[in-house]
Amino acid sequence: MVNLVRIVLGVLTAIYAVMFGKDYVASSKNGLLEAEEEKSWIKPGIIGLIANFGDTLGIGSFAPIVAMSKFSKMKVHDKQIPGMLNVSCCIPVVTEALLMTTAIAVEPITLVSMLAAAGAGSYIGAGIISKMDEKKIQLVMGIALLATAILMFLGLPWVNLMPGGGNEIGLSGVKLVIGIVGNFILGALMTAGIGLYAPCMALVYFLGMSPKVAFPIMMGSCAVLMPIASAKFIKEGQFPRKASLAITIGGVIGVFIAFYLVKSLPMDILKVLVIIVILYTSFTMLKPVLSKKQA
Repeated sequence: MVNLVRIVLGVLTAIYAVMFGKDYVASSKNGLLEAEEEKSWIKPGIIGLIANFGDTLGIGSFAPIVAMSKFSKMKVHDKQIPGMLNVSCCIPVVTEALLMTTAIAVEPITLVSMLAAAGAGSYIGAGIISKMDEKKIQLVMGIALLATAILMFLGLPWVNLMPGGGNEIGLSGVKLVIGIVGNFILGALMTAGIGLYAPCMALVYFLGMSPKVAFPIMMGSCAVLMPIASAKFIKEGQFPRKASLAITIGGVIGVFIAFYLVKSLPMDILKVLVIIVILYTSFTMLKPVLSKKQA
């Protein structure tokens, strides 16, 4: 069943890659590449490497790419940024998913059902989530993630104030249902701009699974969504082609470098990394909500 997931990801990515390749060649012939403002390959390539290195560690890549693009004064129109993020990170994210599902054992039914739930959530739940108050969603998620990080910290071996996490690689019964429903909601929340990585880590932790299991689940969930989303941007032509290709190439290199780091990290260090990621995400969600209230 896990091989079926890899085949589906491979097919989706192949379709995306063909679309991207045809668009790039056609744009080159039509002189669109020369008309694009960003001329450098090195700058976006380095940005892609750094951002997707962090993405493989569970930090996420979208926000770092935007921040580094602005800081380095990379010449990309704001209206093309969403397209650039989706198109440029598609292959790196799929690479992450393929590597993680190969290296980290996950019970097949758990993996497939949670990936399918995330995909269904992003499609079916989009209409519902889009009508909800984004600030309220961020507030609730921010508080929930903060509480999760605190509980995970208290469960660390050198703190040992409460039981923490578990070593399970799969779910069954009620826990499996909770995992499916939870990932469906997280997939839907992605349509509101709320990342899946940190909440998925928290979900996996509270269901008693090993923190390592979060990586193939969260990356696989995003890998199912991104080729479809990227295809839309390619059809519309709303993305910087040269910069996106450079970020993709650098991103894949960053993924392979980080993959061997993640695979060799001791479990306790991995737990600390997960706590830092969840705390950071909680802060980014709560900051705009709280600052608005104070104003």
